[in-house]
Amino acid sequence: MSNASWDRSRCSVAGTLAVVGEKWSLLVLREAFLGVRRFADFQRQLGAPKAVLTDRLATLVDQGVLRRVPYQAEGERQRHEYRLTAKGIDLYPTLVALMQWGDKYLADDGVPPLALEHRDCGCPVHLGLVCAAGHQLSGPREVHPVPQSSAASAG
Repeated sequence: MSNASWDRSRCSVAGTLAVVGEKWSLLVLREAFLGVRRFADFQRQLGAPKAVLTDRLATLVDQGVLRRVPYQAEGERQRHEYRLTAKGIDLYPTLVALMQWGDKYLADDGVPPLALEHRDCGCPVHLGLVCAAGHQLSGPREVHPVPQSSAASAG
């Protein structure tokens, strides 16, 4: 595929990074997938500065990745929890891919700090490339990028 054959200004990777590309945004998402919902708990787990965490949570809410849900402990003022939306849940494979890469290349002594297991059978969970016909792909050399304008006119 020629470098000039598709419009990189509409690149999905760049668009996704504009939403979740900040370090703290990805770490907020990690914590949300681990069950953290409240601001104080995010701050305690991440050690993020309050202003940075406030900004990242607001951005993720504005982008529809998280939603704010009010709660009120007895005798206290109303506060908000942050819960993943369907759009946010769809980012799970992205975090698993980052985790797998870190496990492979950064884990001390080759031992990852956290394992993911299938809740039903207990087997390890991993990501893979699979085409719509169900074929397992070994990597990028088995993938052919097709600009959508070319794909639409070829059909």
